[in-house]
Amino acid sequence: MLLRRLGSPFLRHASMLRRPIASVPIRSVYESKSIRLKTLERIDNMKEQASQGGGAERIAKQHKKGKLTARERLDVLLDSGSFREYDKLKMHRCTDFDMEKQQHPGDGVVTGSGRINGRPVFVFSQDFTVFGGSLSETHAQKICKIMDKALKLGVPVIGLNDSGGARIHEGIDSLAGYAEVFQRNVLASGAVPQISLIMGPCAGGAVYSPAMTDFTFMVRNTSYLFVTGPEVVKTVTREEVTQEELGGSKVHTEQSGVAHRCFDNDIEILMATRQLYDYLPLSYSSPLPKKPTTDPIDRLAPALNGVVPEDSNVPYDMRIIIEQVVDEGSVFEIMPRFGKNIVTCFARLGGRTVGIVANQPKELAGVLDIDASVKAARFVQFLDCYNIPIITFVDVPGFLPGTVQVG
Repeated sequence: MLLRRLGSPFLRHASMLRRPIASVPIRSVYESKSIRLKTLERIDNMKEQASQGGGAERIAKQHKKGKLTARERLDVLLDSGSFREYDKLKMHRCTDFDMEKQQHPGDGVVTGSGRINGRPVFVFSQDFTVFGGSLSETHAQKICKIMDKALKLGVPVIGLNDSGGARIHEGIDSLAGYAEVFQRNVLASGAVPQISLIMGPCAGGAVYSPAMTDFTFMVRNTSYLFVTGPEVVKTVTREEVTQEELGGSKVHTEQSGVAHRCFDNDIEILMATRQLYDYLPLSYSSPLPKKPTTDPIDRLAPALNGVVPEDSNVPYDMRIIIEQVVDEGSVFEIMPRFGKNIVTCFARLGGRTVGIVANQPKELAGVLDIDASVKAARFVQFLDCYNIPIITFVDVPGFLPGTVQVG
């Protein structure tokens, strides 16, 4: 009755509602489900391929050299279960030289975010088993993505470098990728801490980025930093040098000062990085981390009474004084093998991070030379950027004279 009162248009609409709904063919439902299952299976296969890097044979070669894989390194560096990977399935777009036939999900670098002792960090880890860790356009895009996020959120960046340099198949696109990475190194400088770990050979364009970061660690006998390799040097200058002589850890931690510390293996360098990270603020605007300490602030240090000799010509070790003053066991030295006549280190007082710059009378009577001055200046500059208090211990006869110190 109500519909009759409302009129014929409503009657027509009601009759339409009573019509049976056209049934979807069962075959179409199963076909759609099958497509979804195949897609999910294909994605799972790609994820597994990405996890395997360059394959079992290349991973075995990596282990034979005493090196961990890119993913194994992140497992050691980061807190268990904290890693969140970005762009795991991303692949290069190069079609020259039949490169489209050589595709590896991830494109030779693992990127993402994680935590170290509960504090956030962005990381990338180059995979030498995929194209020798060489940098392509998409490889660079993955690194730039996490660096952009680190700058936006105010979180440090740690790069695990193991690369043969630019992927020459891509030509200028690869070189442009390096330019993008370098630009972000510059933008991040003084904004968020940047740490580079040299985990293998780094040649060509791969050496510039670590040199621009705040701290660079190397592994003895397996990591190298040089602009070009021994073969090219021999061709151009006829000089015969080994990789170790040209850019090994000894060269860069004792002569050039490019690297800050070196370690015996991958595990040691990764654990030391975790230790260093505990001293650093997340960004220039973040508060300093504080660690619980059982060392009382009013502790007496009777050992200090006999450290400094009465005779000013008798050397002594400034490290003993530093260790007595700061929280027990909290000293982390920076560049211990370079410019030994000055000591630079992180430590804690009352659980908070401090930076220490101290003359070392044990080496060259604590005199200042070029290497020691540059070492101290770089460290003070970092401390200033991140508002870390500076403590100085001074016992210096002056500057080292002579024509060698011109430069």
